[in-house]
Amino acid sequence: MKQRLPVQGAQGDLLRLVATGRAESRADLARLSGLAASSVSLRVEELIEAGLLAEEGSGPSRGGRRPRRLSLAPAAGVLAVADLGAHHVRLGLLDLSGAPLVVEERPCEIADGPEATLDLMAEAFDRLLEEHVPPTVPLRGVGTGIPGPVDPATQRVVTPSRMPGWNEFPVAEHLRARYDLPILVENDANLMAAGEARSWPGQENLMVLKVGTGIGCGVIVNGRLHRGRGAAGDISHVRVLSDSSVICACGHHDCLEAYASGAALATALTDAGVTVSHTSDIVGLVNDAVPEATSMVRTAGRRIGEVLTVLVNFFNPDVVAVGGSLSAAEPLITSIRAAVYERCLPLATRDLEIAPARAGRDAALLGAGSLLLDAALSPSA
Repeated sequence: MKQRLPVQGAQGDLLRLVATGRAESRADLARLSGLAASSVSLRVEELIEAGLLAEEGSGPSRGGRRPRRLSLAPAAGVLAVADLGAHHVRLGLLDLSGAPLVVEERPCEIADGPEATLDLMAEAFDRLLEEHVPPTVPLRGVGTGIPGPVDPATQRVVTPSRMPGWNEFPVAEHLRARYDLPILVENDANLMAAGEARSWPGQENLMVLKVGTGIGCGVIVNGRLHRGRGAAGDISHVRVLSDSSVICACGHHDCLEAYASGAALATALTDAGVTVSHTSDIVGLVNDAVPEATSMVRTAGRRIGEVLTVLVNFFNPDVVAVGGSLSAAEPLITSIRAAVYERCLPLATRDLEIAPARAGRDAALLGAGSLLLDAALSPSA
């Protein structure tokens, strides 16, 4: 189960083109890669012999003989990916094309600390592999989303909110000690953005909001995830104007997350005498037309929209997609949209689409699969 992908360089590029669905034949590979047809054929034969590619059937003709169709071999391998939340973890096994083979969700408290959380996740991976993957199919990589800032250079969590014991914890090293494989550790909103981008073909510049217990944002620039030095898209600690003053979990006053996150709304509703156990309860209250919940969600949406106004004018994206557990509350997106359209320049919003995220609950898993395949095919892997 611990074989490495025996490909890098041109072979890895060709395998990635097939895995992502951009190429279905040797002719496609030659056209997209710029390699000579003879070089492509040689490398494809090597990938078939390595058990990574399969060639069968016939693809669509572009004139002349119909080409044989390339695909990933069923036994090429699987990827184990997870999306850690404050109170749950969503786990999946994907094939190398990123298609989910099995997905499950289970309770998990991030506040239990990194060792307990990561070990629980790894044990769940091992069980899923044993139950759903033949022993001859290798595990090719392990990836996880973290609900806090991640330094892309070290893959360590940096000063997270509501995650005691996680600061500077060597997440990648801890997982690599168990799986001697490529490891991906990434902010959960970034993974969601990478997965969501696949659902907006033709749109190259996106901002993907994750509004749940906390607030995060992933940024896609020219079709690629933009990380900066690890804090790109972190809108949760932008200061907002308010008549009151609230201390955020980060220690500063009046951060957006302290007013508009699911955790903040749950606290405010509880203080108002409305019982809330989890963020998902807020959506139910809004759907039941509980006035306190509806009013607070609208206000949260307006605050988020006011922060986005600056960013939309600055970045000028094609799409702002809103996901996360609170995105199911329709007044949230309506209020975000109203604030952005009211305050932004007409040129910035003329072709802008602000809409619910399309990729669904597995967006972060799909994003992890895409980024993890890149990591597994990189020369350093």
